Amino acid sequence: MKAFTYERAGTPHEAVTALAQIPGARFIAGGTNLLDLMKLQIETPEHLIDIGRIGLDTIDDTSDGGLRIGALVRNTDLATDMRVRRHYGVLSRALVAGASGQLRNKATTSGNLLQRTRCPYFYDPNQPCNKRQPGAGCAAIGGISRQLGIIGTSEACIATHPSDMAVAMRLLDATVETINIRGQSRRIPIADFHRLPGKSPHIETSLNRDELITSVTLPPPLGGNHFYRKVRDRASYAFALVSVAAIIQKDGTGRIAVGGIAPKPWRVEAADSEIPKGSEAVAARLMAGASPTPANAFKVTLVERTLAAVIQEAKAS
Repeated sequence: MKAFTYERAGTPHEAVTALAQIPGARFIAGGTNLLDLMKLQIETPEHLIDIGRIGLDTIDDTSDGGLRIGALVRNTDLATDMRVRRHYGVLSRALVAGASGQLRNKATTSGNLLQRTRCPYFYDPNQPCNKRQPGAGCAAIGGISRQLGIIGTSEACIATHPSDMAVAMRLLDATVETINIRGQSRRIPIADFHRLPGKSPHIETSLNRDELITSVTLPPPLGGNHFYRKVRDRASYAFALVSVAAIIQKDGTGRIAVGGIAPKPWRVEAADSEIPKGSEAVAARLMAGASPTPANAFKVTLVERTLAAVIQEAKAS
């Protein structure tokens, strides 16, 4: 690990001011992803700004009946909050499906959204990776790609976004709230927060350099049955090959989001209208334009079968 300097911010304004003024600075909260990347020298920040004590760790009701989740709320606290369990069950289930209990005790809401890919070539400094070093090339294309993306990818990158929580947030149409050095706030729909790679896979979100996530807001509850089904290589502490988040109403209508297949949580609103027709129709809309590699083409079928299991469970509940 390379040497770095450190400071502890006392307020959000102190944090964004330090970030803007110090080249190579990064925020750190739980550190469950950043510290691993620093140990491997994938990330080499020159200065760390600890935001763990600036507040932003409460879950509050909003005036319209939704919830505002502070950026520093721990994953365990969010998953076990009774309002979340009662009205946003898909979010609670997604959080519990991610990582281990020890990591959930440290990981934060904003940090979860900002997780970096677990593509093995991104984690190997000896391999070319456009996400790690723009213009270097993508070793995953033509390499080992079983875990990687099948849709929303590009000629520059086929990595997937690893977060379970983000898939549920996308299903719920959450809004990410930020503040910048001028004290201005911004509301970013979760659909626009994560970026597709295109020719610049190293730019992963729509955050500006001087912005700090302050909260994530959920709209009023949708009702219906909530599901989160995660298919992975082992039963725990593994990232999704495919995950399906769904809310299904009693009349068979609902909404679907999918993880493990794209550089961002994957949702195609037009696919929701196909739910009453069955999983094949939904999958056909969701996966239109998919370009899998020979090693991960099975994910196309796995999406359809996971959708089928969720829809069948909804009918039986």
